[in-house]
Amino acid sequence: MKKKSKAVRYNKWGYIFLLPFIIVYVIFQLIPMFTTIYNSFYENYMSGLKQIGPNFVGLKNYNTLFSQGDIWTYTKNTLVLWIMCFVPQIILSLLLGAWFSDTRLRLKGQRFFKTVIYLPNLIMASAFSMLFFTLFSDGGPINSLLMQIGFISEPYKFLSNTGSARGLIAAMNCLMWFGNTTILLMAGMMGIDTSLFEASEVDGATSTQVFFKITLPLLRPILIYVMITSLIGGLQLFDVPQILTNGTGDPMRTTMTLIMFLNKHLFSKNYGMAGALSVLLFIITAVLSLIIFKVTGNDKRKG
Repeated sequence: MKKKSKAVRYNKWGYIFLLPFIIVYVIFQLIPMFTTIYNSFYENYMSGLKQIGPNFVGLKNYNTLFSQGDIWTYTKNTLVLWIMCFVPQIILSLLLGAWFSDTRLRLKGQRFFKTVIYLPNLIMASAFSMLFFTLFSDGGPINSLLMQIGFISEPYKFLSNTGSARGLIAAMNCLMWFGNTTILLMAGMMGIDTSLFEASEVDGATSTQVFFKITLPLLRPILIYVMITSLIGGLQLFDVPQILTNGTGDPMRTTMTLIMFLNKHLFSKNYGMAGALSVLLFIITAVLSLIIFKVTGNDKRKG
């Protein structure tokens, strides 16, 4: 009984140490989430200098979102930008991770290169956006270089064409986050039992066969984590397109994301519509994350 009572006393310290996290989570996560859901059912906005509401309107805000049709356009824009960023990012990260974790190569200066790869993740998105805005503007150095070598005869309007504007946004996000993804995948690769690689080498397997038959299957848990966190980050994409397009989502709103659309409602103090859009974004994120988990995480192997 004495040992049991001591264990109970020690367990209390665990709950005490968890208390700060629980308090922060309730104040900054749970309460705002329930407040957002609450606001989504109310009419609450500014009309000039007059405050309208809060008045209970039920599902009117949701009906307005779906009836306008813009929500689907912005959802498609967000998903397209995420795919354009994620596909090259995961390919580049897998290649670099396999390269750095391969003990047979005996690469020198790995710590230096790992630090360089991760550095873009530490740069603020606003700084990246301003850099790209300057580089790819009509009178910027990229256009000047292309004209000097005779590739183009007049400045190309990168930010006025849908493909190039989306490409710049995807390239910036890829540069900012591929280092973090590389470190995660590299950690997973280094955790794989080396005896598996040694056995495959004895059996005469090529590097490609080892990568697809051993490395990728055993990396699946980390790949699922990377995909889901990348999806959540992609659906919350805001700072890069907001700064690069000055909040307009040009050309023709093809770079307008869901969070940029949400920001417009918050800026105009339309808290009801902003709450409805936030709830819808939460549902989209949850559904897509569940689909990714089910498709990539279903283990059919039987013991």
